[in-house]
Amino acid sequence: MALAWRALALAVETSDHIPVLLDEVLDHLSPRSGGVYVDGTFGRGGHTTALLDRAGPTGRVIAVDRDPSAIAAGAALAAGSAGRLTLAHARFGELPAVLAEHGVDKVDGILRDLGGSSPPLDEAARGFSFMKSGPIDMRMDPSRGSTALELIAELSAPELAAVLRELGEERLHQRIARRLKDAERAGELGTTLDLARVVASCFSAGDLRRMRINPATRTFQALRIAVNRELDELTAFLDVFPDLLVPGGRCVVIAFHSLEDRLVKRRFRDLAWTSSLPPALADQAGERVRAVCTPATRKAVFAADDETDDNPRARSARLRACERTDAPNLPAHRSRHESR
Repeated sequence: MALAWRALALAVETSDHIPVLLDEVLDHLSPRSGGVYVDGTFGRGGHTTALLDRAGPTGRVIAVDRDPSAIAAGAALAAGSAGRLTLAHARFGELPAVLAEHGVDKVDGILRDLGGSSPPLDEAARGFSFMKSGPIDMRMDPSRGSTALELIAELSAPELAAVLRELGEERLHQRIARRLKDAERAGELGTTLDLARVVASCFSAGDLRRMRINPATRTFQALRIAVNRELDELTAFLDVFPDLLVPGGRCVVIAFHSLEDRLVKRRFRDLAWTSSLPPALADQAGERVRAVCTPATRKAVFAADDETDDNPRARSARLRACERTDAPNLPAHRSRHESR
């Protein structure tokens, strides 16, 4: 069994997928032998394999992914884990139900990698790439929800512009939205390359010369986030994760853009907030006396230069971590600061 397990781990390590900030994840999650851990984005199993190794022969990992191809790719890893790895095809916002289904109440640590794994993002047929021709889909779970093309058709130009501005932080959101709507109505959006071409046409020649990224990057990001309701899923997770951790358990989140990181930073800060009133008065006022979580990172942790040289996707990754206390996490103890 040990030889088979090492062979499976080696297969993961030598695949095209490189787990981001792996050393930093292990350092801040501090997995221990015999612990129970959750990997919120199984992807191709890089982080999961490392957690299983650290959790030892009596430890357990429950890995969740909304992408059915990721779950299928992990079947051999789960089969060779002697029951220590459980794979669940689900959205991460559904984690409480997933844990309950598998007889788990609390866990020792949760990892949430908010970036999609490389294989599906690079696969033309999934529609995430503006460099390869594919359907304008962008669903992490192809079995449910509207495609990106259907979203473009369903939204009005002002609504689409708002998506591009808020989720992609795209400066030319109004112009791009209008042209995408015109192109969709004219039947000119057949593939992702068509989509990228329409977006690029909205920029001046001078803009295109000065840009360090593909002009379609922000639009594709915004559509992907909207299609998969990624910020809603993240918010749902941030609301419930303290109730899933044992005291001393840790939560580690890796974000890849400012919208995600801002939500994580604010939630971790709010969970660490306590009332400035004396304990008795704070309790009477319904304010939190003790922090629900304490920071395990003082600020965001970024990848080292050697990692970004080997894995360009790690350049935008930023990690934050917090540790659960034994303070109650009840609505009556939510701080005024949190409710703003």
